[in-house]
Amino acid sequence: MVRRVVQAGAGAKVAGVKGARRPEVRLPSLESYDGGELEPDGDYDGLRFTDVDFVGQDGGGARFMDCALTGCAVDETRLHHVRVLDSVITGMRGVGTDFGSATFRDVEVVDARLGGVQLHGAVLERVVFRGGKIDYLNLREARIRDVVFEGCVLVEPDFGGARLERVEFVDCVLKGADFSGVSLTDVDLRRAAAVEFARGVDRLAGAVISPAQLLDLAGVFAAEVGVRVVGVDV
Repeated sequence: MVRRVVQAGAGAKVAGVKGARRPEVRLPSLESYDGGELEPDGDYDGLRFTDVDFVGQDGGGARFMDCALTGCAVDETRLHHVRVLDSVITGMRGVGTDFGSATFRDVEVVDARLGGVQLHGAVLERVVFRGGKIDYLNLREARIRDVVFEGCVLVEPDFGGARLERVEFVDCVLKGADFSGVSLTDVDLRRAAAVEFARGVDRLAGAVISPAQLLDLAGVFAAEVGVRVVGVDV
């Protein structure tokens, strides 16, 4: 496996914001997965999983390293404490998948279609989510560092209590995001396609937004500090 990590702007600060370090995963020659159910604490190294049905299986504590998972179904799959390293996940689909307390490091997630996925308490480092749609993503208490959400739709994502450092939202739609209790460092929202907060606008210290976003969020900020905006009758 050969991997090169790149950072926007060749590692320089852009407008006072440190860019996320993106993974570039280059997989070795892979062997095809021979089937069978996932095993708790299983060790999967250098494998290609194509259109595999993991629905309802238990792979808790397993390790995936230098793997490609393409078109896999993970409805109600238990992957608690799983470790995914130096891997590419493409077209994963499922509802109610449990990735609680998982570790994702140097991973590309492309065109995922997930709903109610649990990533609470997870550690995400050098991860790109590109394309796709994730509904009700639970990232409560997660540690999220050098992560990019690019060209994807996040519906009611819950970042409650999470720590975000060098996180970018690029051409990404956030609908009803919950930032309650978050800790933010160099979180760049300027290039998001749309940003909508349900809770936690008082916790945005450490984030950067564009002037246009400031105008869009003016009403939310005013409501947060108890200011009423009322027109003057002439």
